[in-house]
Amino acid sequence: MHLVFASNNQNKIKEIQLLLPGYIQILSLEEIGCFEEIPETAATIEGNAILKANYVTEKYGYNCFADDTGLEVEVLHGDPGVYSARYAGEQRDANDNMDKLLDNLKDKTNRKANFKTVICLKINGQQHLFTGIINGQIIEEKIGTNGFGYDPIFVADGHTKTFAELTIEEKSTISHRGLAVKQLVAFLSR
Repeated sequence: MHLVFASNNQNKIKEIQLLLPGYIQILSLEEIGCFEEIPETAATIEGNAILKANYVTEKYGYNCFADDTGLEVEVLHGDPGVYSARYAGEQRDANDNMDKLLDNLKDKTNRKANFKTVICLKINGQQHLFTGIINGQIIEEKIGTNGFGYDPIFVADGHTKTFAELTIEEKSTISHRGLAVKQLVAFLSR
């Protein structure tokens, strides 16, 4: 089975392909000839996942899934949330985003946060949503070089290492994206 994953983010593609059974092969946007930036203009993480999946099925006609992920920090009332990728500006720079978040948390003792991923699957004309949430803490400095995004400052509850200190295989077994992909796989395997 071939499914388009509405992304050209090689980190995400690699992470998700590791979690899929061998009979499901991912095609990236580039592989289907989609080079334009898909608008992410929804006010919610779910909304952006739906927008991206709809875009691919409507414009290219493929069965497709799309994800959107946000880091939600309790003391910041859920921010950066849907704006996680561009928290520090349209340049979408992970270090700038982490620096801004750490600065905003400088005097805060509550550092509870969660990563939330929503996957929207559009298959055979139907839409299905799968959500993965992992709770944790934002630490005070960046540690680790693996992963991407906010991984160097996030430690999942029950763990001692940041996501950026874990291998891609270790991270994918406990991560928000991993949890959502497991639901997707269970659905596709029915």
